[in-house]
Amino acid sequence: MDLLYTWRDAFMSLPWIKIGIAFVIFLVIYLFRKIFTRYIFKMIMKFAKKSPTSIFTNILVAFETPVRFFIGVLGVYLAVLYLPVPHEHMSDINMIYRSIVIVVIGWGLFNFSSMTSSLFHRIAHKMEDGADSMIIPFMSKLSRFIIVLLTITVVAYEWGYNINGLVAGLGLGGLAVALAAQETLSNFLGGVIIVTERPFKKGDWIETPTVEGLVEDITFRSTEVRTFADSLVTVPNKTLANEAITNWSEMSVRRIMFTVGVEYATSPEKIEKVVERMETMLHEHDEVDKELILVKFSEMGDSSYDIFVYFFTKTIAWVEWYEIKQQINLSVIRILEEEGVNVAFPSRSLYFEKYPEDFLQALDRKEKE
Repeated sequence: MDLLYTWRDAFMSLPWIKIGIAFVIFLVIYLFRKIFTRYIFKMIMKFAKKSPTSIFTNILVAFETPVRFFIGVLGVYLAVLYLPVPHEHMSDINMIYRSIVIVVIGWGLFNFSSMTSSLFHRIAHKMEDGADSMIIPFMSKLSRFIIVLLTITVVAYEWGYNINGLVAGLGLGGLAVALAAQETLSNFLGGVIIVTERPFKKGDWIETPTVEGLVEDITFRSTEVRTFADSLVTVPNKTLANEAITNWSEMSVRRIMFTVGVEYATSPEKIEKVVERMETMLHEHDEVDKELILVKFSEMGDSSYDIFVYFFTKTIAWVEWYEIKQQINLSVIRILEEEGVNVAFPSRSLYFEKYPEDFLQALDRKEKE
């Protein structure tokens, strides 16, 4: 019975008015959080979308979830401040609150530094790389890594850790890691070289001594290339930075070059006619670039008169290029058929000036054997 009275006295002695006020404070801020999320934020977003720059909109989107979380934390913190919490515990509560503020700021900056951020797209467009620039994912990953590192460092400082000792330790540790991971560091520097020199961008068709295909992504360590066999090849940045890179996507036109060999029995007049008609056909083709077209009787080969054909197509797309190449090849065959000119096959003629009868007799014996 005494225990029951003790519990009752303890319960009645609680500062219920302050507890009630603290609860009301928390409830008001919680309701404000709901109103902010549903109405105020949406209204701010409408005005932000009318702004000529999209950076402000990106900042609002990036900080929406962190701010919503912070408002809830703020409600709890203000409610706790009104409660009769012992002074020795308030320093810990304040430290936790400041740490949460730092994390919220880092959280928002982390979201803002995503690959969809208009800040990186602006930088890429100013550098004339466009939306598919390799700078965007590389800078996004690098900035996110720095933000996380700085957030952890500031929180550690807030909790009383010696940052100077930590930085010195990181310096010595970094030296040891650099010596132990020279290959990784070389790949990182190779990635920096690729991003700064911009020999290609995402989606480009590149060819190197190591790989050929379409660029999909670049990370701190490697570049991913999708080959034409649909396999994904991961090339270390160090290797790629030290190789000759042919960027076929930078072609404005695409070349077609071949040689037509006709029989030695073809007359010069026929060759002139065929050359003239082939050149006219190329000039009249809508998909052939007219800046440089060469159709010339180039040389007398081992078994044919060789006609050299050299021109460019307007399209650089592989499938369309092959379609045009097929059309040109069929047109060349029709011209040769209409002019009565035969394509030469590799052949060799033997001439015997002495003892032809002996040779024929030896050939007959060989056949009988």
